[in-house]
Amino acid sequence: MARISGINLPASKRIEYGLTYVYGIGLKSSRDILNNAKINFDLRVKELTDQDVAVIQKAVNEYCPTEGDLRKEVVMNIKRLQEINSFRGSRHKKGLPCRGQRTKTNARTKKGPKKAGSAVALKRKISKK
Repeated sequence: MARISGINLPASKRIEYGLTYVYGIGLKSSRDILNNAKINFDLRVKELTDQDVAVIQKAVNEYCPTEGDLRKEVVMNIKRLQEINSFRGSRHKKGLPCRGQRTKTNARTKKGPKKAGSAVALKRKISKK
């Protein structure tokens, strides 16, 4: 089993798709890394030799930050936006979309499930005369 950047890659997958399990590496990045390392895309992860894994690990470290370093960088960027009181930072604090999406009807992923009772309060109560 290949272990790259602290992640165990799935043994039965092709290496180009297996590398995408590492945070910060997508399909394009995976293909670029394998091209630089001169490794065939069609190899399965379980077919890799220890030398291949070492070459891939070296190429991944040179290519871009991954896993813990990248997660820390993203968190620090969000914290910086919040500290300077930017609009995007305030949206992050409130848990709302910060890139201009509509929130009146959508944004359930970011806002979470509907709050119970909010729709009931808006309905007009019928009073008998």
